[in-house]
Amino acid sequence: MAPRRIRICVIDGQGGGIGSTIVKRLKEVFQERVEIIALGTNSIATAAMMKARANRGATGENAIVWMAPKADYIIGPISIIMANSMMGELTPKMAEAISSSPAHKILLPLSQEKVSIVGVTHQPLPHLVEDLVSKQLKEVVDV
Repeated sequence: MAPRRIRICVIDGQGGGIGSTIVKRLKEVFQERVEIIALGTNSIATAAMMKARANRGATGENAIVWMAPKADYIIGPISIIMANSMMGELTPKMAEAISSSPAHKILLPLSQEKVSIVGVTHQPLPHLVEDLVSKQLKEVVDV
């Protein structure tokens, strides 16, 4: 029996630009060695991540609440652990499920909320995604 692939849930909202950038880079580097689940707070975000070639996708509160505990890794902007973020798209139940998940969470310091993260340098999204892939996941996936 083949070993189970690492399951990575990429969570995003609004237009899905951050999530689709993450999914695209994960696919370029890891191809089919990981399973990428696109979880959007809305259908536009899910569609953008599916277009970037996520393996599967689902939309909304129940999908996120259901899948968060089943992930090995959860990736997204830091606002995915903040209730009512993304202009209210991210519900308190979603934030709780993501925060409480046993999955390792890799959060990008990008937020439109009134939150400042001390000690974090501002970098463009492509640089953050490259660090995510090469420094956080490369060792785990290429074992």
